[in-house]
Amino acid sequence: MILPYTNFSVVFRPDRRLAAATAVTIDGANLIDVPRNDDWRFDPRLPEAQQAGHPVYEDNPLDKGHLVRRLDPVWGAEASTANSDTFHYTNAAPQMDIFNQGKKLWQGLENFLLDHAEDFDRKLTVFTGPVLEDSDPPYRGVQVPLRFWKVAAFMHDGDLAATAYVLDQSPDLTKDAAAQAMAEAARAGDPPPLGAFRTFQVPMADIANLTGLDLGPLPAADRLPAGVRAARRWTLLESYDDITMPTSQKGT
Repeated sequence: MILPYTNFSVVFRPDRRLAAATAVTIDGANLIDVPRNDDWRFDPRLPEAQQAGHPVYEDNPLDKGHLVRRLDPVWGAEASTANSDTFHYTNAAPQMDIFNQGKKLWQGLENFLLDHAEDFDRKLTVFTGPVLEDSDPPYRGVQVPLRFWKVAAFMHDGDLAATAYVLDQSPDLTKDAAAQAMAEAARAGDPPPLGAFRTFQVPMADIANLTGLDLGPLPAADRLPAGVRAARRWTLLESYDDITMPTSQKGT
């Protein structure tokens, strides 16, 4: 189901108690500084039992990871309402509270992309969500996603451009060892053993394959070089310099 909020929307999966996708348009020229309030709450349009609320995050190392980043929809006359709307549980998913370079890159992608697009168009549309797998480890009635995805779309020299990213919090273990560790944690009622965040730039088509979502014209607008896309290579990002972005054709 689609849940509209102020300046963003959430596609929600009640069966998973989490969003499948979110979409926000960022008006970079008109962003407003609104104080953070951390007033997390249920969306009254859905039964609370269908939402992953505070008990999922209580007394453990899991963060309420914003899917639509708090700052992104905070522009225009309804900026304060947009800020408040991002604190609905429908806009959160469990993420480890470890703050490493991978998570820093992930959280700063929108700013990086807005800065890059500044000379062309101040607006940026960002789609974000968890990769919802049947094998995601269970915890307190919720299956915790191991990966998250993000797609950024913007205008570049008058043409649609898009780039895609994946955040991976899978444990740094072999597949068999990870499965065993997660099973043991589930039996003990502990949160799944998640690993340090790793952020990748990936082919747009991989996001469609991972999520089953129809991304419309975005795969054709992917600015990852065709040779990289053909090889289906995921590029581990250690700094923003590792991101492949389009080069302006103005003046040519």
